[in-house]
Amino acid sequence: RAGAPFQYLAVQKTGARQSVGLIQLNRPQALNALCEGLMEELRRALEAMESDPQVGAIVITGSQKAFAGRAERRAPPRVLAEGFGFPPPFRFAAGADIKEMQNKTFQECYSGGFLATWDKIATVRKPIIAAVNGYALGGGCELAMMCDIIYAGEKAQFAQPEILLGTIPGAGGTQRLTRAVGKSLAMEMVLTGDRISA
Repeated sequence: RAGAPFQYLAVQKTGARQSVGLIQLNRPQALNALCEGLMEELRRALEAMESDPQVGAIVITGSQKAFAGRAERRAPPRVLAEGFGFPPPFRFAAGADIKEMQNKTFQECYSGGFLATWDKIATVRKPIIAAVNGYALGGGCELAMMCDIIYAGEKAQFAQPEILLGTIPGAGGTQRLTRAVGKSLAMEMVLTGDRISA
């Protein structure tokens, strides 16, 4: 990989022919909260994999270290991703980094291109798979929905809990969620903040 090293991601090529790009979110101290730095690194990693002719597909997953604060210390169940030759997915992302966002005004977000790096995920021409086996909340749920395919493990939990903070999903969550689960369940999730399992 070219460029500066990654602080919030673990990036590698895997599989029998090294043709699968694996991106692991690696910010366990914040439950993989999606801060601006992580999203910028994700954009860079996706651009590198998209331009690499050896990579045929990309998998985005969580980090094993995100389980460190949990009482349960057993390894998470193996899921379909194991067949690709990389470790099973773990906690995906607990959402956007609210601490980073809380003092921004609408004008700062709008004029500063606050969600500009998020668009890269939806425009990559190679298939992107979200491998989720833990929390995918708020921005994490939206990140998963931007991927072409979602593989959800037994412990996967999806939610759009922004309503609990007095706001609504901001990265296309309302539109993508409606297409993914239908209007009724999308309305219930967005208006209550309730989680659903795989």
